[in-house]
Amino acid sequence: MATSTTPAVPRIVMPPAEAIAQAAAQLAAGELVAFPTETVYGLGGDAENPAAVAAIYAAKGRPANHPVIVHFSPDGDAGYWSDDVTPAARKLMDAFWPGPLTLILKRAPHIPDAVSGGQDSVGLRCPSHPVAQALLREFERVKGGQGGVAGPSANRFGQVSPTTAQHVRDEFAGLPGITVHVLDGGEAAVGIESTIVDLSRGFPALLRPGHITPEQIAEVLGEMPRLPGQDSNAPRASGTLKAHYAPRTPLYLCDAAQFAAALAVHPAGERVAVVAFAPTLATLPSDVTASNDVMTIVLPPTPTALASDLYAMLRRLDRANVTHILFERLPDTPAWAAVGDRLGRAAAAFERA
Repeated sequence: MATSTTPAVPRIVMPPAEAIAQAAAQLAAGELVAFPTETVYGLGGDAENPAAVAAIYAAKGRPANHPVIVHFSPDGDAGYWSDDVTPAARKLMDAFWPGPLTLILKRAPHIPDAVSGGQDSVGLRCPSHPVAQALLREFERVKGGQGGVAGPSANRFGQVSPTTAQHVRDEFAGLPGITVHVLDGGEAAVGIESTIVDLSRGFPALLRPGHITPEQIAEVLGEMPRLPGQDSNAPRASGTLKAHYAPRTPLYLCDAAQFAAALAVHPAGERVAVVAFAPTLATLPSDVTASNDVMTIVLPPTPTALASDLYAMLRRLDRANVTHILFERLPDTPAWAAVGDRLGRAAAAFERA
């Protein structure tokens, strides 16, 4: 039986001022606070407190050389974090901030290298989510100065990113020695992580695709950024490892023509999830799709709709008692590139040797 996954309009919840003030005070005390952004929930810590940044790495189980991203409010000054805010960077900030764009710039000497994984660059972002902005402004007020918050996605390293506060609670529940305060701001609208553009080496390079496309970057800068795979010397950046964003349930990508054969040989008694576009599901034999051993999910027809629901879908499938997930390979077009990147990295975690 097919299940539609067309996502509802994301629901933003504005917490009371007291909750935002408490979260800002917790950040100032060196504690970890998960907070919403328009992309996914971030696991926040004071970016200028090496102990707080170390706590982020410990909570996530993240390698120490894998950089995090510094978030600050629209009132913040990128020049505090980078001593080389280039004209190209200013153009992109003016065009896309606040919003789902991270810029990699040269790190100012006084900024702890913990946030950059030991590199001489730093990732900067100004989120547009109203709860994130309220928290960042309050943190600036409480702490004084710039008040930047290091905020990688609020999940264990390599796992599915969270798009709701409950996802965060589920992720860290019961982990010994780890306390994560959660500021609930409703559902993330974009649903996948920010676009990352490196400007630290004298030319623009796309390190991670996202909601903001290379074509939009090129329209602002007058040149197309180097694309992933064209730049072997790119700095390390969040979410760029081959295997990432993986559910607990093994996930495999299939071309549309491969589903019938894959289902014909899957062991009896094992329940498999088939996630595919409606035309592909229509080609499968009705006795297969009606079987209790097969769970079918109709993919949204647009990349924006799929991006907003992808991680929530993978989390639902992890709870669905299926042995593996067969996911239709997405179209190889620019429009689908960002969500296809996340799905490809999720599947890479289960590639057979």
